[in-house]
Amino acid sequence: MANILITGGTGLVGTKLTSLLEKKGNRVRVLTRSPKKNNEFKWNLSSNYIDEEAFKNIDYIIHLAGAGIAEKRWSKDRKKVIIDSRVNSANLLFTKVKELDISLKGFISASGTGYYGAKTSEHIFIENDPVGSDFLGEVCNKWESAAMQFKALKVPVSVVRTGIVLSEKGGALEKMRTPIIAGLGNGNQYLPWIHIEDLCNFYIRAIEDKLEGVFNAVAPEFHTSISFSKTLAISTSKPFTKICVPSFLLKIAFGKMATILLEGSRVSSKKIEDLGFEFKYPKLSSALKELF
Repeated sequence: MANILITGGTGLVGTKLTSLLEKKGNRVRVLTRSPKKNNEFKWNLSSNYIDEEAFKNIDYIIHLAGAGIAEKRWSKDRKKVIIDSRVNSANLLFTKVKELDISLKGFISASGTGYYGAKTSEHIFIENDPVGSDFLGEVCNKWESAAMQFKALKVPVSVVRTGIVLSEKGGALEKMRTPIIAGLGNGNQYLPWIHIEDLCNFYIRAIEDKLEGVFNAVAPEFHTSISFSKTLAISTSKPFTKICVPSFLLKIAFGKMATILLEGSRVSSKKIEDLGFEFKYPKLSSALKELF
């Protein structure tokens, strides 16, 4: 049983993770801009403020906070928000932990498979592959670097590079469940994915086994945009069209952000499987069946 502080705890993953952690007897606190519950504490990045009560007897910090990558078009200002929401928040946590001289047992940070860049290739990416040269690579690299500074305080750091998170409500699936389901672009790009329960279970595993290092949190089954869309259509009993949404339409609609829809490579889960982590939903069909 541990005392755990979560940033982004009111979001999609944070809400589920809080529930699972508490079921296992852990005590969870959440940092939020608008506290409403007894376990919620206020923080404000613009004024560098965190309620210090949140840190009392804390064992672990799980850093999930960050502005949505796919919520808005990537204007110059939006790109700054995406990076600052991840990096400045980690920096603030680091400053407070150092100031209060807290002996953390671990700092666990979210990241994304976008670390490897938004590109389609035959390569299957593993954790020690180089960072991508595009915006997504920049975001994840700066995000992870901010987390790694906790090593200077002799705090073990874990980084969880996550694919598309599948959940019943919210997230990517809610946007994909249109009346007619289709692939995107040429349909050959890969979509690294993971069921939300498997993702949360890995965060819990990182705490219980005191894991340290970088880990790809993706399901072992690979899917292209076309095969993913077909499986989704079957699972939701909706029609599937073999004609993919053209790239130029996606670029008109989403601007530069369309790259996350049009490009994608396979990402390996071998490292966490070698640790003995067992996926509850290793196949997309079983994951979607449980959700729908």
